[in-house]
Amino acid sequence: MARILKLVVVLALLAVAGLAGYAYLGDLSPAPQEIRQPVTLNGG
Repeated sequence: MARILKLVVVLALLAVAGLAGYAYLGDLSPAPQEIRQPVTLNGG
């Protein structure tokens, strides 16, 4: 029974460490920037 409890505690600690790592490094998206491109419309 102690082995199972120890395994659960180790897995819980790994899950917390993984969640903290994802929260710290998960948002690596580039900063948004405006892009302008001319468009030719067919005026009928």
